[in-house]
Amino acid sequence: MSFALESLPLRCPLDQHSLESLFDQQALTCPQCHRVVPIQNGIPRFVEDAHLESFGTQWTRYDVAHEQEDRRTFEAKTGFRRDELKGKRVLDAGCGGGRYTRLVAAAGGYVSAVDHTRAVDKAVELCRDESANNSEQIQFLQADLKNLPFAPASFDYVFSIGVMHHDEETRAVFNAVARLVKPGGYYSVWLYRRNQEWQEKINNWLRCRTTTMPQERLEKWSRRGAILGRIPLLNRVANKVVNFSSHPNHENRVCDTFDWYAPQYQHHHTIAELLDWYESAGFHNLEVLPPEKTGYLYNWAYDKDLIIGSGVNVRGQRPVD
Repeated sequence: MSFALESLPLRCPLDQHSLESLFDQQALTCPQCHRVVPIQNGIPRFVEDAHLESFGTQWTRYDVAHEQEDRRTFEAKTGFRRDELKGKRVLDAGCGGGRYTRLVAAAGGYVSAVDHTRAVDKAVELCRDESANNSEQIQFLQADLKNLPFAPASFDYVFSIGVMHHDEETRAVFNAVARLVKPGGYYSVWLYRRNQEWQEKINNWLRCRTTTMPQERLEKWSRRGAILGRIPLLNRVANKVVNFSSHPNHENRVCDTFDWYAPQYQHHHTIAELLDWYESAGFHNLEVLPPEKTGYLYNWAYDKDLIIGSGVNVRGQRPVD
């Protein structure tokens, strides 16, 4: 796979100059600051994994893509209809293993899929069929969401599902990505919800320990949690105290549990907080998106902020000047 420089022009994150091909497309360079960005396996690498290394492990090791489920999740957490994406420029801000990137490309969108980690390599594999049909339809990058190599107002649709809260400062990521939305474009963000204070204290106590574990040990711990997650009633009650996944698929339960306890940073937010960020960034037509799951008991627990791992989810539109 070769990198298509002509897909969406890349700019130096430091000075916004257009990047040029170097060494027969083995690297990119900025003519102003002379920064060199290596291209490995067809992917420009602006950063390394750094504090997000666990996600590189997580998304390259586990196979958790399920097309029908991913489609429902994408539509619920972005508020985007797939039939409105055709021919549009779309940014998947934190693509992980590429589950949602693939859906956007299949719907005819031109998508830039960015992740801070080597998980982007898994995304390339998952989206290989779509890339084969049109090499310019998907653009893969390993980059920091706070310093993306795009011009402001480059995208019609931008979404980020479960990613920004893993940075040291969630709002800084939110604001940096917000600048890339075109006038009239849409921006959807899903973040972890702040739970009850007693749940937050238990979670923080546990994560102080799990984030220092060797990854091999934590993976074994996550596999034990995946066993608990298949036990009826226990997977509906106990995981309101100690989080473990209750996904029907074993591989997903392991991955989800590992995802919760491994990252260095994990911030939890409120709807009011997220709405304030949108308003401060100049967005309007704000819509609080409802949870994907339904049911009387679920909705009651969700409204009481009792469901660990649930989210705050908002879509907004950039006004047309």
